[in-house]
Amino acid sequence: MDWNLPLGIDEIRAILPHRYPFLLVDRVTEVSGGRAVGYKLVTANEPHFQGHFPSYPIMPGVLIIEAMAQLGGVAILSDPAYRGKRPLLAGVDGARFRGEVRPGDRLDMEVVIDRMKGRMGRGTGKAHVDGKLVAEATILFAIAESEA
Repeated sequence: MDWNLPLGIDEIRAILPHRYPFLLVDRVTEVSGGRAVGYKLVTANEPHFQGHFPSYPIMPGVLIIEAMAQLGGVAILSDPAYRGKRPLLAGVDGARFRGEVRPGDRLDMEVVIDRMKGRMGRGTGKAHVDGKLVAEATILFAIAESEA
């Protein structure tokens, strides 16, 4: 891998196809051997907080899963065999939400890709806020036929 760490938003945008408001990884601090570590800075002005919930804003669990999936995509794309391809979220197993993610939090994430076979892959994601586990899931990936 020839990426200079940490990866900031410009480098992440060059790797992933996602754009605001759906790019949910702000920095990637480690990438090695199918493992990626990074974070999202959660801010009060994100569009989902207008409706989830205005008087007590919490980040929706599906967006926490999506953030972990995007980080997993970075881990997959760090492998030269998949460079330039498009990893897609293909499924989620065993998702558990153990805490709230609120504006002002830093959502620290780690995804370990434990299996890639052909166009399919699987990884384990964990998300923490202030060292406390807030979410975990097994994330399934499919590699799109066409390149990004």
